[in-house]
Formats: sequence, C-alpha cells, structure tokens
Amino acid sequence: MAEQRLGEPGTGVVVTGGASGIGRACCLALAAVGRPVAAWDLDAVGADATASSCADVGVAAIGAGVDVTDASAVGAALATTMDALGSVGGLVHAAGTVRPAIDDVVDLDTWDLVLSVNLRAEAVLVSALLPVLRAAGPGSAIVGIASIEGLIGHGFIPSYVASKHGLIGLTRSLAHRLGPEGIRANAVCPGYIDTPMLAPSIATPEARASFERKIPSGRLGEPDDVARVVRFLLSDEAAYMNGAVVVVDGGVTAVGGQDALGAD
Repeated sequence: MAEQRLGEPGTGVVVTGGASGIGRACCLALAAVGRPVAAWDLDAVGADATASSCADVGVAAIGAGVDVTDASAVGAALATTMDALGSVGGLVHAAGTVRPAIDDVVDLDTWDLVLSVNLRAEAVLVSALLPVLRAAGPGSAIVGIASIEGLIGHGFIPSYVASKHGLIGLTRSLAHRLGPEGIRANAVCPGYIDTPMLAPSIATPEARASFERKIPSGRLGEPDDVARVVRFLLSDEAAYMNGAVVVVDGGVTAVGGQDALGAD
C-alpha cells in the first residue's frame, strides 16, 4: 500500500490526458506517494486502466472518459470524482493535441481544435475545479503541461506553438490571481519525450537517432522524467513556487531550441 510522503498533501489530483504518455506517468507518480488520483481522458478504457494501476498501489483512484473542452462533461466528471476521492487539491492538464500546418502557413481547419484542447480546456477545468481547490485549502496547486514550443517557435506547428505560449500566459495569470488564496499555478515545458504524440516523428531508428544526437543529455525524455517534476510542483516541497515555468528538455532549449534540430 502506498504511504503518503512528507510534503505530499493528502488531497486527490485530477489529471487530464491520463490514459497515456505524460498524463499516465503523472497519475502513477502521484499514486506512488499516496495521493488519490482521477485519470480523465477521451479514451475511457485507457483512463480506467490507469486508475486500476493506481489502485493497485493502495490509493483511491477513478478513471473517466471526459472531453475536456466540454464544460458540462467536466462538471459531471468532477461530481463523480469527488464521490470517489472525497477531495481534490490538485489539477494537472496534460491532455493535448498537435496538428501540422502542411499546405499553408496556418492550418485554420485545425486551429480551433488545437487551441481548444491545449489552452481553452485548462480555463474550463480551472473554472470547474476552483470551488473544490479552494475547499481543499492552502496547498492546492495547478500544473499545466506546456512545451518547449511555449518558449520558442516551430514553423510546422503554429497552432500548437500558439496554444503552449498561451498556456504559459494563463499559468502566470492564475498565479497572480489565485496566489493570495494559497492556490499555486505552475507550468512544465517538456522537450522531446517518448510519448504517442512524438511517435510519428521517431518512427524509424534513423529518425530517433537524429533527435538523440541533438539533445545534450543524449537521449529522448521518458514520461517519468516529466511526471516527477509535476509531482514535486504539486507537493508542499514546492510551496514557494508560483507562476514558474520549468523546462524539462535534456538541454535542448539551452543550446538553441529548434536550431538544435537542424540538418546534420
């Protein structure tokens, strides 16, 4: 059975995108230190599987199929989550999508979808969860999963870049607004992490090796690399971190961002 660690609040955490990748890793990392977890995802089967894995270590856990862009669906999932967990003192918005602009500078056909999932959804989530975060008391925290593309540009995915820059702005605004209430908001900017989202870009050994050569740490990141940072930001150990943007990229942005992925 998981034991709650010193510095870890006992309240539950809602994690969007909890069926796979960084979201799933966050759920498992939180469960490992005794925090109840709600895995929300469009993929209800995957969310349930994550919740089952969390429950296996002895914490309360629930999976739910949720469209995070739908305020009504979020409200319904929150009610079910509160019944299962009893309290919610943390939110991780890890759900995300990316669409390349192939035929034009900006792909307007997918613009609204990308910004809705990656950016607007966090506003929807915070609006819905704010009463329970307040009820959980000081120590409640929000973590948005941004990206290094929230700090630099990428000409092939402008809608994704815009959404992640916006998420950082939202994070800073939430930190300003909610900090006096004891609710912190921070963002994490992963680099090139071995997740289903990156899979098409590293589908061949040669493509994977090309990425790895240009990451100073010499390897792609794993979802756990990000999840451990998220867990820290949700803990009382990070009590004075508010409005921070934490980069977890193996050094890519330190050596030039997208330039580090130029031609060999």
